[in-house]
Order: sequence, then C-alpha cells, then structure tokens
Amino acid sequence: MAGDALAKRPEIIVDPGGVPPAALQAITQAVDAIARLAEDQDGGEINRLRRRARDATLAALATQGYFSPKVTLEAGTDIGGETWDIAIVPGKRTVVESVNLEFSGRITRPEYAQRVQRLRDDWRLKEGQPFINSDWNRAKATLLDDVSTRDFLLARMTSSRADINADKATASLHVSIDSGPQVRMGELNTTGLKRVPETLIDRYVRYNVGAAFDQNRLDQWQQDLQSTAFFRGAFVSLEQPGDTQQPTDPISDRARAPGSEDAAAAAPAGDPTVSGGMPPPPAQFDSDGEVTLPVQVRVVEAPPKRFSASIGVDDEAGVRVESLYRQNVVFGQPVTMETGFGVDRLRQRAFLDILLPPTERGYRDSVGILADRSDIQGLEVTRYALGATRSQERKGAGDSRVEYETRWGALLAQDHVKIDGGDSFTLPTATLTAEWLRRDVDNKYDPREGNLISVGGGVGVTLDTGEPYTRLRLRGQKWWPIGKLDVLMIRAEVGRVWSNGDVQVPDDFGFRTGGARSIRGYRYQSIGVHRDNAVVGAPTLLVGSIEYDHYFDERWGMGVFVDAGDAAESFGDMKMSVGYGVGARVRTPAGPLFLDVAYGQRERDLRLHFSLGIAF
Repeated sequence: MAGDALAKRPEIIVDPGGVPPAALQAITQAVDAIARLAEDQDGGEINRLRRRARDATLAALATQGYFSPKVTLEAGTDIGGETWDIAIVPGKRTVVESVNLEFSGRITRPEYAQRVQRLRDDWRLKEGQPFINSDWNRAKATLLDDVSTRDFLLARMTSSRADINADKATASLHVSIDSGPQVRMGELNTTGLKRVPETLIDRYVRYNVGAAFDQNRLDQWQQDLQSTAFFRGAFVSLEQPGDTQQPTDPISDRARAPGSEDAAAAAPAGDPTVSGGMPPPPAQFDSDGEVTLPVQVRVVEAPPKRFSASIGVDDEAGVRVESLYRQNVVFGQPVTMETGFGVDRLRQRAFLDILLPPTERGYRDSVGILADRSDIQGLEVTRYALGATRSQERKGAGDSRVEYETRWGALLAQDHVKIDGGDSFTLPTATLTAEWLRRDVDNKYDPREGNLISVGGGVGVTLDTGEPYTRLRLRGQKWWPIGKLDVLMIRAEVGRVWSNGDVQVPDDFGFRTGGARSIRGYRYQSIGVHRDNAVVGAPTLLVGSIEYDHYFDERWGMGVFVDAGDAAESFGDMKMSVGYGVGARVRTPAGPLFLDVAYGQRERDLRLHFSLGIAF
C-alpha cells in the first residue's frame, strides 16, 4: 500500500565510544534534528537523510576536537519501526599545540607592553587544552573585547586561523588584532530630551573632553540613567567615524576536516570568517595615532505622569484601598513627586514625597510630609511629620548574588496619642534612624535557600522635655531547601529601647508583635505592654519561628509552623506567647501566598491569618 512507503521517525541509538558528555549532546542534537525530518518521507528520501545524519555526526565530533573519527550508521527495524544504530570510534582528540597572538596598531607602543602581555596571559584556549570550536570562538571574542573596551574602540580582528593536523591531533592557532588608534572622548551630544532638562544628563555623564575611552564608564553612565524614573531607555556610546566600514571577513578561520563543513558556530563580531571575501578598506586615520569621537547619549523619556490604585484585603485590617500619583519633572526640575493615600480599618494615611535622582554613588534621597492615623489594640496615634531619607542598594563583589541595602532617616514628628481608658498627650520628637540589610537568597521574592540579616537602630529626643531615647533591633531569617521542592525556614528578631524613667517614646520606636508576619495565633500587635485598655509599645522584644513547607508541585503546598515570643518591660519579665498551626501555600508572581490556621496557646484561641510575600 502507498501508506506503507511512508516512514515514521526512526529510533536513534548512539554508541558514543567514550566521547565526553558535551560531545555526545552535540551529536544527539544534530542527529535528532535530521531524524525529525524522516517522518512521512519515502524510501529514497530516507536514504539521503541517513547520509545526512552520519555527516552531522562527523560535524558535531569536529566541533568537539575529533577530526579523524570513524562513524558507522546501520539501519534496522524493531517493533516500533526503523532504527538508526550509530557507532563511533572517535580517535584521538585534538589539543592545542601552539598559540600565536599578533598585535598591530598603537597598542604595540612601549607604554602598552604590560597590557599586551596581560592579553597573552589571559588567552582562554591555552596549549594542551582540547580544541573545541565554541571555546575557540569564545577565546577570540574575549580577546577582541579586552582590547576594544578600553582605549581602542576601533580594534578589529584582521585574521584568525586554526591549522589542524588530524594525523597528530594537534591544532596551531593564529590570531591577529589591529588595535587601531587610541580613542578619546569628545563633545557630548544628547538626543531624545523633551521635558527632562539636560542638567540631569550632566549629573551623571561627567568627564573631561579628551579623556581616554573606557567602555566601563559608558556602561556605568547608561546604567545610572536607566535607574532613574525619567527614562524608559538610555543608550550611551561613542559616535563611529562616518562611513567607516567594518571588516568583512577576508579569511576563513574555521577548522576544516572531513564532515566538518557545518561544524563551526558563528564567529564573534569583528572576526573574519567568510572565505573569499575582500579585505576591508583602510581606515581614514593613522592607526598608530589618536582619534577623538563624540559621546552620544540617546534617551527615551518615561511617561511624565502616572496614576495607580489598588484594593486589597487583610485578615486584621480588612479591606484596604490605596492610590498613588507620580509625576516626573516638577516646575522644570529633574525630581519626581509622589503623593497618595491608603485607607483600611486600622490605619489611614496620606503623604507627599519629593524624590531626587540617584547620585553617582547610587544614593537615593527624598524628603516628604506625612499625615497618619492608626487605632490598634486601643492605642490611637495621629501623626504629622516631616522627614528625609537616604537609601542605597548595591551588589556584592564579582558575580556574587549578595545584595546590600542601607537606609538613613531623619524625622520631625508630632504625635497625638490617646490610650483607651487612659491618658491623652502630645509627643513632639526628632529622631535619626539607620538600617543595614544583607540579602543572600536564590530568589528575592520566593526564596528556597539563603539568608537575610538586618541591623537597625535610632536615636531621638522629645522636643518638649529634651529627654533622649535609643533603639536597637536585629532580625535574621534562614532558608534550607529540603529535597526537590520543600523548604525549612527559621526566623528570629530581638530589639531593645533605652530611655530614662517614664519617658514617652514614639509608637514606632516601641515594640508590639502578634499577627500574620510575627506570632501567628494572636491578634495583630496584641502582644506588648498593657496600659489601661490598650496595648502600647514595649522596651524589649524577642520573637522566633520555625516552619516547614512541603510543596506538592511547583505551585501548591502546605506548611506547619511554631512561633513564639513576647514584648515586655524587660527580657526578664517575658512570658513566651506560643502559636502553632498549619497552612496552605501558593506560589504567585508577587511571592508566596500564605493561608494559615494558628492556635494561640496563651489566649487559647484559634485564628486565621493570610499574607502575601515573605515575612521579612
């Protein structure tokens, strides 16, 4: 029948003959791509595809340094249809015998001798290493980048060649780099500005005309501009010489061997690889001299105004409504204004902040005013405040995943405090605060492994009596991955306030705890010092928690936990409030969603808690 002449996809069986995993993976990928074409083909086409599969195996072996292999492909059949049995005798793997790096242009001057030696020392594909095509291309690209990222923007690779001796299994490598002239940075040209004043560009892109080109500086300027709220995109580069052509691949550098025609990957930019091409035209300047190129800054401004609103729900505060209005450029100045409000059953607040652009060192400064009212556990506080903050985020050294956050604050506040069943008073204060956080986690919003450490403190004074007070707080959290999906987590927090006698301190300086993100099984901030019919901030705090989360798949899971702690007049007066329970876990793009049922042992009460995001 006609249908019997059509083939199914053959089953591939590879006897690798001792080739390493990377080579086997390259072979499998190459042959599978051809095997997929075998479906619904007639017999004549199948024979051609078998030959292509063998050639692809040879090509894949060549990319891994095997230039004299023996490959046989035998077709067979089993209950599932046709099979291709590929047997490989790879032969000796080619290794690098010699490396010849040649340089021309201004970089050959004596003042660059140490740099040239460093380029030779840092060459990645060294003598004695296996000749792998991807490593060869990567080594050339790295060499060209190392030359062109500082001083020599116009550097190009004039030739590169890998001479393969298949009989001896050796490779001789030759690479020639023309550095071109030394490039200096000229006048600044900015395009794309409409509303944002040019003074913002000048705030970041600072250099003396004639300074030596350094790509790292351009990258930093670009990153600084992109980190502001004023631009959707920012691009910083040097203008290339007009109509200067890039090299057009004069010489082939691909290692050739039987079956290797399709083996080499695309070569790096600036690397000549097309056989038969003509050499590029000579540059229009002395390659041993200097050239000054303008600095080009191109920006795309962000929308000048933005309004957002949200609605949420909390197990303690109930429905929460929030809104935010944001405006870039205020009265022609490169600053951002944010104003908004938030309302729920326990707290209502409105604010206006002016945010300055980040500084060259990454500091983010802001000033603002605040009106805030809260009524929690019988303590009603109405605050009017004027404050300023400075924050900084930075990465750890190298490729470290560690992140650091630092925040400093200064606040002038007047609190109107009313204690249910007790006193009412006004508390004017001035405070200075600082907090340092170190984050080392695998995922910022849903960690399975890592830790967080935070140290914060502050000093203040009551403006009516001149009494000082001091606060110190230490927090830590640690995650351990268990098996493929499960997580074990511990969390701890300790704090202390020092003040004289009966000095009243601001509500946010004292300690209260209890609720979804502290001690589950108790009402929100219900653990503290009892005064009349209210719970007020305590001078000391100690909280600990341990939790085990088991996930059934990547999204759904359950957890068991024990929380304990207290906020009291002193550590010696503490009586631990213990809460324990079980809950559901759902991973979402905004972080894990927790739905917990917890029993508070002190109050002998069962409570439901839910929260979104990590507890820290």
